[in-house]
Amino acid sequence: MKIHHTHHFITAVCCLAFSFSSVAQKVNEPTKIDSNWIKNYEPFRIAGNLYYVGTYDLASYLITTKKGNILINTGLASSAAQIKNNIGKLGFKFSDTKILLTTQAHYDHMGAMAAIKKQTGAKFYINKGDAATAASGGATDYEMGKYGATYEPVEADKILKDGEIISLGEMKLTLLNHPGHTSGSCSYLFKVNDSSRSYTVLIANMPTIISNRRFEEITTYPTISEDFANTLKAMKKVNFDIWAASHASQFSLHEKHQPGDVYDPSVFTDKQSYLEYLNELQKDYDDKIKKDVATGDEKK
Repeated sequence: MKIHHTHHFITAVCCLAFSFSSVAQKVNEPTKIDSNWIKNYEPFRIAGNLYYVGTYDLASYLITTKKGNILINTGLASSAAQIKNNIGKLGFKFSDTKILLTTQAHYDHMGAMAAIKKQTGAKFYINKGDAATAASGGATDYEMGKYGATYEPVEADKILKDGEIISLGEMKLTLLNHPGHTSGSCSYLFKVNDSSRSYTVLIANMPTIISNRRFEEITTYPTISEDFANTLKAMKKVNFDIWAASHASQFSLHEKHQPGDVYDPSVFTDKQSYLEYLNELQKDYDDKIKKDVATGDEKK
């Protein structure tokens, strides 16, 4: 199966400046983007109380509980209205959102976070490694920070660590620290149930490399090479029944599900495609290390 990588490189970026009264700096969300990032997509039930509420490619996930709901990732700034509408289409209340999470602190997953936090009053939790980046609107990110603040800054209500349990109602999500793509990239592991069985679900942040610079040159993130290596190793060992990712294209959503399809969790149980993708990313990492060494030797 051919895996489509989703990259964050931006060329010939035109920026649209948004001014927020609560923010001293301008927020410049890049406008040179993949059209699939803003394209509407019909929300649907993945498995049990887990739902897809994102755009065609920017994945957002709703986990419903008896005590309110959890939303993972918010897409671009424009995605706020789409996510709200999608939650409503599924028969749930947007205002019942109690906890906001992200798999990484880049603008294509954090763009609407501040707005949704304000609109719902939900608490924003984030992995420790990305807390400062989120609070800066992405301006302190080792790679994307060169564009300044690319989303409205969001202060964390709670800073999480590897292995921490996020609880709401009957749900318990385990945060898995998977840094590299960002210094606080993470995945979430949890169980959902339907009338027939229980499923262990992994919402994975795939460790794609977004910088052309040698790892040694990324001085603001000195452990990046080690983090990528450890994340690739750790992710290959995760046990799950169903998996999804930060981008729909990363887990071939549109090959597995079409709008209007009947409920079928089994289409998301393909662990082989997950391992194939990780193997491809491992090759990308290994190739980059070789290139970095060769380039480093040339400079000596």
